[in-house]
Amino acid sequence: MAQRPDSARSPRHPAQLLALAIGVVYTLVGLAGFLVTGFENFAAETDKTLVGFEINPLHNLVHLAIGLAGLALWRRLDTARTYGWLLAAGYGLAFIYGLFAAGNSDINFLSINGPDNGLHLVSAAAGLAIALWPAHRTARASQSDRA
Repeated sequence: MAQRPDSARSPRHPAQLLALAIGVVYTLVGLAGFLVTGFENFAAETDKTLVGFEINPLHNLVHLAIGLAGLALWRRLDTARTYGWLLAAGYGLAFIYGLFAAGNSDINFLSINGPDNGLHLVSAAAGLAIALWPAHRTARASQSDRA
C-alpha cells in the first residue's frame, strides 16, 4: 500500500470542515426537497415546506448547487475561503431579496418564507466565518519571525 505524503495527513482547518459540513447539509436538503416538491410549480410559490422552510424545485436546485460547490471546494483552505465568500455574498443577497419576496407571490420565484430568511442570514454569517477564520501560524513561520 502506498504511503500518503505527510502534507496529506495534516489536520484540516476549521473553516474547511465548516465548508464541508455546509456542503453536505445543503446537498442533502436539495435532494430531500425534491421528495417534497417533485418538479411541479418549478419557479412559483408552492406552500410546500421541508422542516418549516418553504421550497420549490428551483429552490431545491439552488440548495443542491450550493451543497455541491461546498463538497468541491472544502479540501483546500484557499478554495474553502472562496466558498465562504460565495456563501456570504449569495446568501446576503438572498436574505435581502427574501425581505421583499416572502409573502409576495408576484416576485417570490424561490418560494421563500420567513424561516428561509433567517436561515439565509445564518448561512451568510457562516460564509463570513469560513472566509475570515484566522489561519494557524506554523512553527516555521514563528521561528522566522524571531530571526
